[in-house]
Amino acid sequence: MPLNKQHSTFNNSNQFLEGWYWALPSKKLKVGQVKAIALLGRNLAIYRTISGQVIAVDAYCPHMGAHLAEGKVEGDGIRCFFHNWKYDINGICVDIPSLENPLPVSIKTWYTTEKYGLIWVWVGEEKPDLLPFVPELEEVDCDYILGTRFIKNCHPNVLLINAIDAHHFNTVHNLPLEIIFDAKELNHNAITFNNKTRGGDDSWLIRLIRPFYQNEVTYSMCYWYGSTGTVTLGPDFLHFYIVFALRMIEGGKTEGQTILITPKRSGFLGWGINRGLLWLTQQVGNYFAKGDTQVFQTIKFDLKTPTKADRSILEFIQHVNCQKALSWESWEPVDNFPPTI
Repeated sequence: MPLNKQHSTFNNSNQFLEGWYWALPSKKLKVGQVKAIALLGRNLAIYRTISGQVIAVDAYCPHMGAHLAEGKVEGDGIRCFFHNWKYDINGICVDIPSLENPLPVSIKTWYTTEKYGLIWVWVGEEKPDLLPFVPELEEVDCDYILGTRFIKNCHPNVLLINAIDAHHFNTVHNLPLEIIFDAKELNHNAITFNNKTRGGDDSWLIRLIRPFYQNEVTYSMCYWYGSTGTVTLGPDFLHFYIVFALRMIEGGKTEGQTILITPKRSGFLGWGINRGLLWLTQQVGNYFAKGDTQVFQTIKFDLKTPTKADRSILEFIQHVNCQKALSWESWEPVDNFPPTI
């Protein structure tokens, strides 16, 4: 499969896919607080209203360009510090102290939601699509904790393909596994890679969980908007779930937040079991991340010579390049298709 880099969104530091992106942990935004956030090259002011709703708006007041994060939350609106212009939850100016009637002025607002302990922003003009989720847990009530927050010296697309790079499990992690992924689009914005992994008896991790299954251990991924990945790993009766919420930062690098998830179990005993399972999930994530860290600080990704073992990576690249792309900072749509002659 030839890679057309000129018209590729994959690993492009000037483009990203329309979709949901994490902004900050929910606990970092108290009622009545406003925060300045830089997301995919665009400056936002994100505030929590008195009623608890999270509102995201373009950062600069249309009057003289003051940053709204320097202002204050007033009821369900935000008031600019510089001249006290007030905007409601829809971004409409509802009060200018020096005028009896406010001018017909507004600021751009963006859809937000909260899940997994994070505030997410929908980046795009279209109505929001599904928030990323683990396919197995779509209808399941879950417990979760936020894990490691990190920065990698590579594009989020490149970081995600690591989990479907079948051969590197042999070379980097010393897992003698037979991995053949079956790719399938969950919907237009999400693609899954499922595998029943065999082998691995020389690995302490596989030996640890070997008594809990007879023949196979599940290992599957689901990638959303080319930026957020979910990993499902383990024997049939006990799966570990990790979400890697990624976003591109300046220079095509990655800022990420891991989320550790397990189905909710009832009662105090269930609460205690889940605390232990979430801790164990963190250890599983650390095991795989440890060996790859140095690679993603120095890699200059350029897949010039794909092999049969790279089939899943090529399928993911094609999936990303078929999505709606937006431009860094402006968030305007990109036409990535060459003109017809």
